[in-house]
Amino acid sequence: MAVYLSSFGGAGAQFFDNNGVPLSGGLIYTYAAGTTTPQATYTSNSGSIAQANPIVLDASGRVPSGEIWLTQLLLYKFVLQTSSGVTIGTYDNISSIAGSIPTILDFTGTGSQTAFTLSTSPTNLYSTNVFINGVYQNKNTYSISGTTLTFTQAPPYTSLIEVSYA
Repeated sequence: MAVYLSSFGGAGAQFFDNNGVPLSGGLIYTYAAGTTTPQATYTSNSGSIAQANPIVLDASGRVPSGEIWLTQLLLYKFVLQTSSGVTIGTYDNISSIAGSIPTILDFTGTGSQTAFTLSTSPTNLYSTNVFINGVYQNKNTYSISGTTLTFTQAPPYTSLIEVSYA
């Protein structure tokens, strides 16, 4: 299992109450995005030690381990509360800083083929980067539909086509 630093409270973050006072003893509950189903976070990049849930902040309003690490490709909901359980904020659909590892595929141009089949569907056109012989291709030179990448013009014969997407 791969874990990546959280974009919410990641490393060394300090939390405050609504008056700007460090959130001593504050609570951070972690859930699967959009739910109240608890979801584990971790104390380090090894992903071997789960944080308590809720995470109890220290006297200076910081996470005791100093870091919050999230499971790769999972989305989280964080609920920040005072030590007495008053909700300060709810933050939903939070991913890790390196939330996904891109898929990289290579193809060879035939000079006539315009459609290429990807192993999975990209999130959207803007999550793709395409290079032909190392030259970046503008988004208006191809389209994505499901797992099919279609060029407006066939890449040249024996050209190296590299497709990177999330």
